[in-house]
Amino acid sequence: MARVPSLSSPFLLGFDEIERALDRVAKAADGYPPYNIERMARENGQPERLRITLAVAGFAREELDVTIEESQLVIRGRQNDEQTRHYLHRGIAARQFQRTFVLADGMEVLGADLKNGLLSIDLARPEPERVVKTIAINDHG
Repeated sequence: MARVPSLSSPFLLGFDEIERALDRVAKAADGYPPYNIERMARENGQPERLRITLAVAGFAREELDVTIEESQLVIRGRQNDEQTRHYLHRGIAARQFQRTFVLADGMEVLGADLKNGLLSIDLARPEPERVVKTIAINDHG
């Protein structure tokens, strides 16, 4: 992944957090497990929703964790390697993973669902608040 140019322009004030978030995203470029992100249609006046779906075939519910840590959605999978089995060929490894998504301010995780080896996590994207504020100009002349 190419390095994103620095946000050090004099016209971009207070964007240090965004630059740190971009660095975290660049470090989380591992391709496992594969995932989709889809935009869900608005229904009944609800805010726009997003759905993240991860392919977690072979993971049981108790081997998966979904948490929010410091404005990040973190999904972890930990499989226990069964020592009682004797494989003639092992092509499916017991693999651990951690997938991280940086959340914008106000993003809300609505829930998670595991079905047919797919873990789906629904999020709500809040409507941006349109605020116009007039700043008084003092006259010292």
